[in-house]
Amino acid sequence: MPKLNMKHLRYFWAVATHGSIARASQELHLTPQTISGQLRELEEQMGTKLFGKSGRSLVLTESGQLVFSYADEIFRLTGELQDVISGHSPASGIAFKVGIAMVVPKQLAYRVLAPVLALPEPVRLVCHEAPLTDLLADLSVHKLDLVLADSPVNPALNIRAYNHVLGESGISFFATDTLAKLYRDGFPRSLEGAPVLMPTAASALHRALDLWFNRQGIRPRVVAEFEDRALMKTFGEAGVGIFTTPTALEVDILAKYDVALIARVDDVKERYYAISAERHIKHPAVSAITESARLDLFATRA
Repeated sequence: MPKLNMKHLRYFWAVATHGSIARASQELHLTPQTISGQLRELEEQMGTKLFGKSGRSLVLTESGQLVFSYADEIFRLTGELQDVISGHSPASGIAFKVGIAMVVPKQLAYRVLAPVLALPEPVRLVCHEAPLTDLLADLSVHKLDLVLADSPVNPALNIRAYNHVLGESGISFFATDTLAKLYRDGFPRSLEGAPVLMPTAASALHRALDLWFNRQGIRPRVVAEFEDRALMKTFGEAGVGIFTTPTALEVDILAKYDVALIARVDDVKERYYAISAERHIKHPAVSAITESARLDLFATRA
Protein backbone atom coordinates (compact mmCIF):
# COMPACT_ATOMS: atom_id res chain seq x y z
CA MET A 1 0.00 0.00 0.00
CA PRO A 2 1.32 3.52 -0.78
CA LYS A 3 2.34 5.77 2.07
CA LEU A 4 -0.68 6.80 4.11
CA ASN A 5 -1.94 10.34 3.45
CA MET A 6 -2.39 11.83 6.92
CA LYS A 7 -4.57 14.66 5.58
CA HIS A 8 -7.02 12.13 4.19
CA LEU A 9 -6.90 10.22 7.48
CA ARG A 10 -7.74 13.39 9.42
CA TYR A 11 -10.75 14.05 7.19
CA PHE A 12 -11.91 10.47 7.75
CA TRP A 13 -11.43 10.85 11.50
CA ALA A 14 -13.43 14.09 11.52
CA VAL A 15 -16.36 12.51 9.65
CA ALA A 16 -16.36 9.47 11.94
CA THR A 17 -16.15 11.68 15.05
CA HIS A 18 -18.88 14.14 14.02
CA GLY A 19 -21.14 11.53 12.41
CA SER A 20 -21.61 13.14 9.02
CA ILE A 21 -19.74 14.80 6.16
CA ALA A 22 -21.82 17.96 6.60
CA ARG A 23 -20.84 18.47 10.24
CA ALA A 24 -17.22 17.58 9.53
CA SER A 25 -17.11 20.09 6.67
CA GLN A 26 -18.34 22.85 9.02
CA GLU A 27 -15.68 21.94 11.58
CA LEU A 28 -12.89 21.80 9.01
CA HIS A 29 -14.13 24.81 6.98
CA LEU A 30 -14.17 22.76 3.78
CA THR A 31 -16.89 21.93 1.29
CA PRO A 32 -18.65 18.56 1.62
CA GLN A 33 -17.55 17.77 -1.94
CA THR A 34 -13.89 18.19 -0.97
CA ILE A 35 -14.20 15.86 1.99
CA SER A 36 -16.18 13.26 -0.01
CA GLY A 37 -13.46 13.24 -2.65
CA GLN A 38 -10.70 12.82 -0.06
CA LEU A 39 -12.58 9.95 1.60
CA ARG A 40 -12.92 8.14 -1.73
CA GLU A 41 -9.18 8.52 -2.31
CA LEU A 42 -8.46 7.11 1.18
CA GLU A 43 -10.75 4.11 0.57
CA GLU A 44 -9.09 3.47 -2.80
CA GLN A 45 -5.65 3.71 -1.21
CA MET A 46 -6.62 1.24 1.53
CA GLY A 47 -8.55 -1.03 -0.79
CA THR A 48 -11.59 -1.22 1.49
CA LYS A 49 -14.82 0.61 2.25
CA LEU A 50 -14.65 2.64 5.46
CA PHE A 51 -18.27 3.84 5.59
CA GLY A 52 -21.61 2.26 4.78
CA LYS A 53 -25.15 3.67 4.66
CA SER A 54 -27.86 3.21 7.26
CA GLY A 55 -30.81 5.19 5.97
CA ARG A 56 -29.43 8.68 5.53
CA SER A 57 -26.65 8.20 8.07
CA LEU A 58 -23.07 7.10 7.55
CA VAL A 59 -21.91 4.15 9.64
CA LEU A 60 -18.43 2.74 9.98
CA THR A 61 -17.78 -0.63 8.39
CA GLU A 62 -15.73 -3.20 10.30
CA SER A 63 -12.62 -1.95 8.50
CA GLY A 64 -13.68 1.62 9.25
CA GLN A 65 -13.95 0.85 12.97
CA LEU A 66 -10.43 -0.56 12.96
CA VAL A 67 -9.02 2.45 11.08
CA PHE A 68 -10.89 4.85 13.36
CA SER A 69 -9.47 3.24 16.52
CA TYR A 70 -5.95 3.86 15.23
CA ALA A 71 -6.74 7.34 13.87
CA ASP A 72 -8.29 8.36 17.17
CA GLU A 73 -5.14 7.35 19.04
CA ILE A 74 -2.87 9.02 16.46
CA PHE A 75 -4.59 12.40 16.70
CA ARG A 76 -4.93 12.24 20.47
CA LEU A 77 -1.18 11.62 20.76
CA THR A 78 -0.54 14.40 18.25
CA GLY A 79 -2.44 16.80 20.50
CA GLU A 80 -0.46 15.64 23.54
CA LEU A 81 2.81 16.12 21.65
CA GLN A 82 1.83 19.66 20.76
CA ASP A 83 1.06 20.36 24.43
CA VAL A 84 4.43 18.96 25.54
CA ILE A 85 6.37 20.91 22.88
CA SER A 86 4.54 24.05 24.01
CA GLY A 87 5.66 23.40 27.59
CA HIS A 88 2.26 22.23 28.85
CA SER A 89 1.57 18.91 30.55
CA PRO A 90 -1.02 16.72 28.81
CA ALA A 91 -4.49 17.36 30.22
CA SER A 92 -4.86 13.69 31.10
CA GLY A 93 -2.98 10.43 30.96
CA ILE A 94 -2.96 7.86 28.21
CA ALA A 95 -6.44 6.41 27.73
CA PHE A 96 -6.98 2.85 28.94
CA LYS A 97 -10.32 1.65 27.54
CA VAL A 98 -12.01 -1.15 29.47
CA GLY A 99 -15.23 -2.93 28.63
CA ILE A 100 -17.18 -4.29 31.61
CA ALA A 101 -19.76 -7.01 31.00
CA MET A 102 -23.08 -5.98 32.52
CA VAL A 103 -23.21 -9.08 34.73
CA VAL A 104 -19.94 -8.18 36.48
CA PRO A 105 -20.68 -6.66 39.94
CA LYS A 106 -19.86 -2.96 40.12
CA GLN A 107 -17.92 -3.32 43.36
CA LEU A 108 -15.78 -6.04 41.82
CA ALA A 109 -15.10 -3.93 38.71
CA TYR A 110 -14.01 -1.04 40.92
CA ARG A 111 -11.75 -3.22 43.07
CA VAL A 112 -10.17 -4.77 39.97
CA LEU A 113 -9.61 -1.45 38.16
CA ALA A 114 -8.60 0.77 41.10
CA PRO A 115 -4.85 -0.13 40.85
CA VAL A 116 -4.77 1.43 37.37
CA LEU A 117 -5.33 4.86 38.91
CA ALA A 118 -2.34 4.40 41.24
CA LEU A 119 0.22 3.71 38.49
CA PRO A 120 3.30 5.99 38.39
CA GLU A 121 2.43 7.10 34.85
CA PRO A 122 -0.97 8.84 34.69
CA VAL A 123 -3.69 6.78 33.01
CA ARG A 124 -7.13 8.04 31.97
CA LEU A 125 -9.51 5.17 32.62
CA VAL A 126 -12.41 4.90 30.16
CA CYS A 127 -15.09 2.38 31.20
CA HIS A 128 -17.78 1.08 28.85
CA GLU A 129 -20.51 -1.27 30.05
CA ALA A 130 -22.41 -3.54 27.64
CA PRO A 131 -23.30 -7.18 26.98
CA LEU A 132 -20.21 -9.36 26.62
CA THR A 133 -20.68 -10.15 22.91
CA ASP A 134 -20.76 -6.42 22.08
CA LEU A 135 -17.62 -5.78 24.11
CA LEU A 136 -15.74 -8.63 22.45
CA ALA A 137 -16.64 -7.21 19.04
CA ASP A 138 -15.16 -3.86 20.10
CA LEU A 139 -12.07 -5.60 21.48
CA SER A 140 -11.53 -7.39 18.18
CA VAL A 141 -11.27 -4.06 16.31
CA HIS A 142 -9.11 -2.46 19.04
CA LYS A 143 -11.78 -0.06 20.30
CA LEU A 144 -11.13 -1.54 23.76
CA ASP A 145 -7.88 -2.49 25.47
CA LEU A 146 -9.43 -5.00 27.88
CA VAL A 147 -12.74 -6.65 28.76
CA LEU A 148 -13.80 -7.78 32.26
CA ALA A 149 -16.16 -10.76 32.19
CA ASP A 150 -17.55 -13.63 34.25
CA SER A 151 -16.87 -16.19 31.52
CA PRO A 152 -14.08 -16.86 29.02
CA VAL A 153 -14.33 -16.14 25.31
CA ASN A 154 -16.58 -18.65 23.56
CA PRO A 155 -14.52 -20.26 20.76
CA ALA A 156 -17.66 -20.32 18.59
CA LEU A 157 -17.52 -16.51 18.34
CA ASN A 158 -14.37 -16.79 16.19
CA ILE A 159 -12.80 -13.77 17.89
CA ARG A 160 -9.06 -13.62 18.42
CA ALA A 161 -8.85 -12.89 22.12
CA TYR A 162 -7.12 -14.38 25.15
CA ASN A 163 -8.44 -15.14 28.65
CA HIS A 164 -6.47 -14.16 31.76
CA VAL A 165 -8.01 -15.57 34.95
CA LEU A 166 -8.27 -12.91 37.68
CA GLY A 167 -9.50 -15.29 40.36
CA GLU A 168 -12.52 -17.10 41.71
CA SER A 169 -14.76 -16.88 44.75
CA GLY A 170 -17.57 -18.75 46.40
CA ILE A 171 -20.91 -16.98 46.70
CA SER A 172 -22.84 -15.44 49.59
CA PHE A 173 -26.63 -15.11 49.90
CA PHE A 174 -28.03 -11.78 51.16
CA ALA A 175 -31.44 -10.30 51.91
CA THR A 176 -33.05 -7.73 54.17
CA ASP A 177 -32.72 -8.50 57.86
CA THR A 178 -36.33 -9.71 57.98
CA LEU A 179 -35.89 -12.15 55.08
CA ALA A 180 -32.45 -13.23 56.31
CA LYS A 181 -33.88 -14.26 59.70
CA LEU A 182 -36.66 -16.16 57.93
CA TYR A 183 -34.40 -18.17 55.59
CA ARG A 184 -31.12 -18.49 57.54
CA ASP A 185 -32.26 -21.44 59.67
CA GLY A 186 -32.25 -24.70 57.75
CA PHE A 187 -30.29 -23.28 54.81
CA PRO A 188 -30.20 -24.39 52.02
CA ARG A 189 -33.46 -26.37 52.39
CA SER A 190 -35.09 -23.16 53.61
CA LEU A 191 -34.80 -21.76 50.06
CA GLU A 192 -37.59 -24.07 48.82
CA GLY A 193 -40.18 -21.65 47.44
CA ALA A 194 -38.20 -18.62 48.67
CA PRO A 195 -38.22 -15.41 46.57
CA VAL A 196 -34.91 -15.24 44.70
CA LEU A 197 -33.35 -12.61 42.44
CA MET A 198 -31.18 -14.03 39.65
CA PRO A 199 -28.83 -12.74 36.96
CA THR A 200 -30.12 -13.36 33.43
CA ALA A 201 -29.53 -16.66 31.66
CA ALA A 202 -26.54 -15.16 29.78
CA SER A 203 -24.62 -15.06 33.06
CA ALA A 204 -22.34 -17.92 34.08
CA LEU A 205 -23.70 -17.52 37.63
CA HIS A 206 -27.26 -18.19 36.48
CA ARG A 207 -26.21 -21.54 35.04
CA ALA A 208 -24.14 -22.40 38.14
CA LEU A 209 -27.03 -21.56 40.49
CA ASP A 210 -29.49 -23.63 38.46
CA LEU A 211 -27.19 -26.64 38.75
CA TRP A 212 -26.68 -26.08 42.48
CA PHE A 213 -30.43 -25.75 43.15
CA ASN A 214 -30.99 -29.01 41.23
CA ARG A 215 -28.29 -30.83 43.21
CA GLN A 216 -29.86 -29.65 46.46
CA GLY A 217 -33.36 -30.59 45.31
CA ILE A 218 -34.49 -26.99 45.84
CA ARG A 219 -37.01 -25.05 43.76
CA PRO A 220 -36.90 -21.38 44.77
CA ARG A 221 -39.35 -18.89 43.31
CA VAL A 222 -37.46 -16.67 40.85
CA VAL A 223 -39.04 -13.24 41.25
CA ALA A 224 -36.90 -11.34 38.72
CA GLU A 225 -33.78 -11.61 36.56
CA PHE A 226 -31.27 -8.83 35.91
CA GLU A 227 -28.45 -8.05 33.51
CA ASP A 228 -27.27 -5.30 35.86
CA ARG A 229 -26.34 -6.82 39.21
CA ALA A 230 -26.28 -3.41 40.90
CA LEU A 231 -29.98 -3.14 40.06
CA MET A 232 -30.49 -6.65 41.43
CA LYS A 233 -28.94 -5.57 44.75
CA THR A 234 -31.19 -2.50 44.85
CA PHE A 235 -34.25 -4.75 44.50
CA GLY A 236 -32.81 -7.03 47.17
CA GLU A 237 -32.28 -4.12 49.55
CA ALA A 238 -35.93 -3.17 49.00
CA GLY A 239 -37.00 -6.61 50.27
CA VAL A 240 -38.11 -8.09 46.94
CA GLY A 241 -36.01 -11.22 47.31
CA ILE A 242 -32.72 -12.96 48.10
CA PHE A 243 -29.67 -12.22 45.95
CA THR A 244 -26.12 -13.50 45.71
CA THR A 245 -22.72 -11.89 45.25
CA PRO A 246 -19.13 -13.20 45.34
CA THR A 247 -17.98 -13.89 48.89
CA ALA A 248 -14.88 -11.87 48.02
CA LEU A 249 -17.14 -8.78 48.09
CA GLU A 250 -19.04 -9.69 51.27
CA VAL A 251 -17.58 -6.84 53.37
CA ASP A 252 -18.30 -4.32 50.61
CA ILE A 253 -21.93 -5.46 50.27
CA LEU A 254 -22.64 -5.29 54.00
CA ALA A 255 -21.09 -1.81 54.17
CA LYS A 256 -22.95 -0.38 51.17
CA TYR A 257 -26.38 -2.03 51.35
CA ASP A 258 -28.85 -2.39 54.22
CA VAL A 259 -28.87 -6.19 54.02
CA ALA A 260 -27.78 -9.16 56.10
CA LEU A 261 -25.84 -12.32 55.30
CA ILE A 262 -27.87 -15.52 55.08
CA ALA A 263 -25.14 -18.04 54.29
CA ARG A 264 -22.02 -18.75 52.24
CA VAL A 265 -21.72 -21.48 49.63
CA ASP A 266 -18.27 -22.65 48.58
CA ASP A 267 -19.29 -25.24 45.99
CA VAL A 268 -20.66 -22.58 43.63
CA LYS A 269 -17.79 -20.59 42.20
CA GLU A 270 -17.76 -17.31 40.34
CA ARG A 271 -14.68 -16.91 38.16
CA TYR A 272 -13.68 -13.63 36.55
CA TYR A 273 -11.52 -12.96 33.53
CA ALA A 274 -9.58 -10.13 31.95
CA ILE A 275 -9.86 -10.67 28.20
CA SER A 276 -7.29 -9.05 25.92
CA ALA A 277 -6.40 -9.08 22.24
CA GLU A 278 -2.85 -10.12 23.21
CA ARG A 279 -1.73 -13.53 24.38
CA HIS A 280 0.98 -12.08 26.65
CA ILE A 281 0.19 -9.17 28.94
CA LYS A 282 2.31 -6.16 28.02
CA HIS A 283 0.28 -3.10 29.00
CA PRO A 284 1.32 -1.96 32.52
CA ALA A 285 -2.31 -1.24 33.41
CA VAL A 286 -3.34 -4.80 32.55
CA SER A 287 -0.43 -6.18 34.57
CA ALA A 288 -1.49 -4.06 37.57
CA ILE A 289 -5.07 -5.32 37.29
CA THR A 290 -4.23 -9.01 37.11
CA GLU A 291 -1.59 -8.89 39.84
CA SER A 292 -3.76 -6.94 42.29
CA ALA A 293 -6.79 -9.19 41.70
CA ARG A 294 -4.83 -12.36 42.34
CA LEU A 295 -2.83 -11.11 45.32
CA ASP A 296 -5.50 -8.98 47.03
CA LEU A 297 -9.15 -9.21 46.05
CA PHE A 298 -9.46 -12.96 45.46
CA ALA A 299 -6.62 -14.01 47.76
CA THR A 300 -7.66 -12.29 51.00
CA ARG A 301 -11.47 -12.20 50.77
CA ALA A 302 -12.32 -15.49 49.18
